[in-house]
Parts: sequence; structure tokens; C-alpha cells
Amino acid sequence: MRILIVGAGSTGGFFGAKLAKAGRDVTFLVRPHRLAQLEQDGLHVKSPAGDIDIEPQLVTAAQIQGPFDIVLVAVKAYALESALEDMAAAVGPDTVILPLLNGMRHMELIAEKFGKDRLLGCACKVATSLDESGRIVQQGTFNDIAYGELDGTDSDRVAHVHEFMRDAGFDAKTSNTISRDMWEKWTLLAAMGSINCLMRGSIGDVVSVKGGREFANAVIDEVVTIIQAVGHQLSEPFLTEARRLLTLEGSPQTSSMYRDLVAGRAIEADQIIGDLLARANTKGLDAPVLALVYSNLLVYQSQLGN
Repeated sequence: MRILIVGAGSTGGFFGAKLAKAGRDVTFLVRPHRLAQLEQDGLHVKSPAGDIDIEPQLVTAAQIQGPFDIVLVAVKAYALESALEDMAAAVGPDTVILPLLNGMRHMELIAEKFGKDRLLGCACKVATSLDESGRIVQQGTFNDIAYGELDGTDSDRVAHVHEFMRDAGFDAKTSNTISRDMWEKWTLLAAMGSINCLMRGSIGDVVSVKGGREFANAVIDEVVTIIQAVGHQLSEPFLTEARRLLTLEGSPQTSSMYRDLVAGRAIEADQIIGDLLARANTKGLDAPVLALVYSNLLVYQSQLGN
């Protein structure tokens, strides 16, 4: 099997490098700037589990010569629409698309473009970033990826994807609850991103100050209420653990959106917070804390644009 990884950034580059090191046939679809960087320096991953250095197979959109078996989409959500155009020649009748994006809007956009029947649900958990040299740096040791049919059934294509992904240096698994998994991930991202970004600190920083824990709980309450109204019922064990993690004293935990904000990069405000508020509006739900967070992030984005 052959996989095309759309994007060689911190997430796509990390999983792609692991797969390539394990001997899988991996090609990265990249834009000209990243292409030049990778052609000159190679792809490097710095990880507690061991560093990886590879000479990646690279293509631009114009160089794609036919369909791949798997297309793994690993761009930021705000770059998705252009990425879908770039990868179109790689998607054939039997191609399986695995999206590693945040939120849920990307599932609708991919289905509109290529058809829902080519799409698997997918959720990953990894903390990585690009340093100033374009190297991928992993924070922590967790590197999980799960995938499955959106209706929860078993299928041959999921089995084939799993055979390709397994034993490649990260924790890969199939899931019969992938839809719920994705909504749960969005819950965590929206809540943690809101807490970190508005308060400009880690979870531990926020809960250590007067009113911080109450603020964190208010964010969690709003996000959970919306998710359960517009998406999926969340399990009690997940809700208990999520609240514990998001109000944990001394926790250095921060979201990727916050790390991007601190670094002065573009952020996924519309996809993680804005889309959640839009869905809440369809149900007549008020979310004043999330609305404040979103306005704050929009101000940041407008200043970044200037």
C-alpha cells in the first residue's frame, strides 16, 4: 500500500517519518517553501522515543501522477480547502481518506468534495511542534492514532489501513466508536484552548489564581452542553477525566492553539471555537464565555493579519 501525507508539518511529518522509518511507502504532498526546506535538510524528528532522520519522498500538487491507497490529511484546518484541491489527483475510487484535523467541519468539507464513502473517522493525540529550523519536536511521549468507520462497523478497508499503520512506532488502533472519539477530542480541544488562550497560561497557571478554577469549570460546562446538544453524548468516564485534567493543579498542559498563539502563528479559532458557537446557535444555546473567548481570538487574528 502507498500513503500520501498531505502536509509535512508537526503532525503529518511526525507520523509520516515513523511510517517511513518502519519501511512503509510514504510520500509527502508539500508546498514549494516546505519542499525546498525538506529537499535541502531532510525530515528530522526529535522525540523522547528516539530521533528520526529521513530523506522523504516529496511531491507538489502538479507532480501527483495517480491515486494512492491512503491519503492522510494533516494540515491545519484553515488550510484545508486549498489542500483538498492540491490532493484531488491522488484520490481514486478505492482511496481511503484519513483526516487528522481538529473540530468536525473538515469531515463535512471532505465528504462534499470526494464523497462520504471514501472517508474514515480518525483521531490522533500527539503534542508536536516545528522549531525554527523546521524540525519536528515531540513534547511528551504519547502518540496515539485511532480510525474506523463512522457507523461503527468493521470493514476490510479499516483492517487494511490498520495493517499498514500498526507496529510503526506509534500507538495505532481501530475504533468502533470513532465518531464519539472525535467529538470527545473536540471537547478537550475547545475547552483547553479556551482556558489557555483567554487566560494566557497553562491549566496549572489558571487554576492557581483566584477565580481560575471557576472560570475553567464554566468553560467546560458550556463546551459539554453544546457538544451533547449538537454532536454526540459523552460518556461519564470521559467527562470525569476531562474535568480532572482541565482543572489539575500544577498541570503544565497547554493546547496546540495556545502554543501557536504564543508563537505568533495563525490559529484555528474558527474551526475549534467559531464552528462550535455556530452549531450552538442552531440549537438556540447561549455560550457567553465561549463567545468572549472567540472575540478575543478574533482580535488576535486581526492583529496578526496587520
